[in-house]
Amino acid sequence: MPNFSEETLVDTLNEILEAELSGVVRYTHYSLMIAGPHRIPLVEFMKAQAVESLDHAQQVGEILTGFGGHPSTKVATVEETFEHGIGKILQESVDHERHTIGLYQNLLSLVEGHSVFLEEFSRNQISIEEQHQLELQKMLRDFV
Repeated sequence: MPNFSEETLVDTLNEILEAELSGVVRYTHYSLMIAGPHRIPLVEFMKAQAVESLDHAQQVGEILTGFGGHPSTKVATVEETFEHGIGKILQESVDHERHTIGLYQNLLSLVEGHSVFLEEFSRNQISIEEQHQLELQKMLRDFV
C-alpha cells in the first residue's frame, strides 16, 4: 500500500483536475472543427463530453478543497495538431480518455484502504471513462 498523505492526495487530485479541464478545451475545440456528413451528431457528442469534463473537474475540485487543497488554475496541455479529420479527432479523444483512466487508477491506488468514499469515487470515474473510451473506439471503426 503506497504511503498516503493529504499532500500527495491534493497533488493527485490537481493533476486530475487539470486533465479534466483540458477535456473541456479539447472537446469544445473538436466540436468547432468537425466538418463533413457526420458533423451534427459528432458536434453534439463533443459538446456533451465538454460539459461532462467540466462536471468531473468540479467534482474533483470539491473533493480537493474538502481536504484543504487549493485547486490548480492550470489546464493540462492540449496539443493542437491542426489535423481535424474525424478519424484523427476520435483517436486523440481515445488517447485522452486512456490518459484520464490512468490518472483515476493512480488515485485509486493511492486511496485504497484509506478512504471508502475516494475508492468508490475513483472506481466510478474509471468506469465512466472506460465507457467513453469504448464508445469512441466504436465510433472510430468507420474512420480507420
